[in-house]
Amino acid sequence: MKVVIIGGVAGGATAAARLRRLDEQAEIVVFERSGYVSYANCGLPYYIGGVIEDPEALTLQTPESFFDRFRVDMRVRHEVTALHPDKKTVSVKNLETGAEFEEPYDKLILSPGAKPTQPRLPGVGLEKLFTLRTVEDTFRIKDYINAHHPKSAVLAGGGFISLELAENLRELGMDVTIVQRPRQLMNPFDPDMAAFIHGEVRRHGIRLALGHTVEGFAEQDGGVDVLLKDAAPLHADMVVLAIGVTPDTALARHAGLELGLKGSIVVNDRMETSAPDIYAVGDAVQVKHFVTGQDAVISLAGPANKQGRIAADNICGGDSRYQGSQGSSVIKVFNLTAAATGVNETNAKKAGLDVDKVVLSPMSHAGYYPGGRLMTMKVVFERGTCRLLGAQIVGYEGVDKRIDVLATAIRAGLTAIQLKDLDLAYAPPYSSAKDPVNMAGFMVENLANGVVKQFHTEDVSALPQDGSVTLLDARTAEEYAGGHIEGFRNIPVDKLRERLGEIEPGKPVYVICQSGLRSYIACRILAGYGYEAYNFAGGFRFYDAVTNDRRLIEQATACGMDQ
Repeated sequence: MKVVIIGGVAGGATAAARLRRLDEQAEIVVFERSGYVSYANCGLPYYIGGVIEDPEALTLQTPESFFDRFRVDMRVRHEVTALHPDKKTVSVKNLETGAEFEEPYDKLILSPGAKPTQPRLPGVGLEKLFTLRTVEDTFRIKDYINAHHPKSAVLAGGGFISLELAENLRELGMDVTIVQRPRQLMNPFDPDMAAFIHGEVRRHGIRLALGHTVEGFAEQDGGVDVLLKDAAPLHADMVVLAIGVTPDTALARHAGLELGLKGSIVVNDRMETSAPDIYAVGDAVQVKHFVTGQDAVISLAGPANKQGRIAADNICGGDSRYQGSQGSSVIKVFNLTAAATGVNETNAKKAGLDVDKVVLSPMSHAGYYPGGRLMTMKVVFERGTCRLLGAQIVGYEGVDKRIDVLATAIRAGLTAIQLKDLDLAYAPPYSSAKDPVNMAGFMVENLANGVVKQFHTEDVSALPQDGSVTLLDARTAEEYAGGHIEGFRNIPVDKLRERLGEIEPGKPVYVICQSGLRSYIACRILAGYGYEAYNFAGGFRFYDAVTNDRRLIEQATACGMDQ
C-alpha cells in the first residue's frame, strides 16, 4: 500500500507516524511545500520575541529524523499542484529544481492547513507588511527586526497569533497597536470576558483600535500607513496581517471535492472526503461542533493531530471516528491566562439555544494560603435542561486546570449542576475544599431550584429609577465609596437584618456586592423576610471592568485609537 500525504505539519506528520506504527510495510510519501515539517506553529511568536532562542527548537522533527525513525519519505520544498482522483495520482513540483512529475497513490491524505487571510486591499504586498504562519514567515520577521530595529508595529487582527505576537513585540520594546473590525479581541470569548483581556493588554502599553475597518496600506515616511475607514491612518515601522486564516483548499476545489464553510473540505467522521480513497484532516476541513452539532471550521492543533491519527487508523483497516471539535483553547497574555471551551453565550444564542450563565470570581487556591489570585469564570448552560454548553476563564493561576476539567465535563455529557459533584484534588496551595468548578455547579443548582434569581450587566441600564424597585449595594461603606453604580444605596450585608426597616416591603430588591457572594447572602436574608430579591452575577468588580472597557472602546471608535 502506498500512501501520499500532502502537508507535513500537525495533521500530516501525525498521520504519517501513525501509519508507520500500524503498517511497517506501507510506502509513505509526504510532500511539504515549505522547508520544514512537524513544526510548532504556536511557538512562532515566541521565537520572534526571543523567549525561544534556538530556531531548531521550533521543529519537532526534521525530514532526516523522520526517515530514521519511521522510514517516511519526507520531501520538503515540494508543492503538489493538482490532484487526479480518476487515475489516483498527484502532480508535484520540486521548488528547488523546478522539476515536475506525477506521483501515484493508493490512499491520499490532504493536510494542507490554512493560510493567512489576505484581503484584496491596496498596498497588500508591501515590503514592510508581513504575515505569520510558517517558519519561513517567522525568520523573515525576525531578520527584519534584527536588521532595521523598528520602533513600532501595527497588527491587523485580534486572534491568537496577533495577541501572542503583540506581547512578544512589546517585550522587545516596540510600540504596538492592534486594529480590527470586531469590537473585541479573541472571539472565542464573550465581550464581557474579553474586557479582562483588553485590560491586561492596555496595562502593558498596547493600544487598541477596535471597531475599525482596515481599507488598505500605503508606504509613508519610511514606514507604513494603515488606512482605516472613517478614521485617521495608523502609522508604524512595520505591519503584520493577522486577521485570521482561510482553509487552503484550492487543490481540493480544482479536483472537484465537496467543499463547505469558508471553502473547507467536507469530510465524514472517518475523515473521508467525497472522493474515494482521499482523506482530509486539520485546519482545511469542516467538522461538526461537539456542543451545537453544527458545521464548523476550527483551526487548532489538538483537533488536527487527532484527525491525522483517525485517518491513518481507517486507512489501515480500523474504524476510528471523529466525535467533533469543541474549541478548547488557552492563551498567555502577559501575566494573564485566558481559556475557553465549548460555545460562548454569543454563539450559543446564534445557534438558537436558550442559554443562561453564571459568573463567579473565585480565588485560585485557598484564601488563607499566601499568593492566591482572583480568576473570573463564566459558565454557559442551557436553560431548563442545564446542559453544559461552554466556559470561559480569565485569571493568573489555575485557569488551565479548571478549563480542562470543564472541557472534560462537556465531553462526558455532564450537566452544569453535576459540576458540584466532581471529586477534585484539594490542598491549600492548589485549590479550595470547594473548587471553583464545584462552586459553579452550586450556583447553577441554586438557579435551577429557584433558590436565587439573577440580573446581569446588560440589565442594569433598564432598572427603573422611579422607586418602584430597591437597588441595594451590600458591600462595606469603604468599598461603596470607592465606586458604585448610580442609584444603588449602601447597606452592608452584615448590617442588613438590623436595617430591614429601610427597605420598603412589596418591592423587588436588586442586590450587588464585589464578587456576587455577599449579595447572594443578602438575597437569602431578604427572601427569608418575604422580599423578592435578585443577585447581580459577577459583582461590581465584573461590572466595573466590563463597563470601563466599553467606554474605552467607544472612545477608540470615535478617535481611531484606544486611550
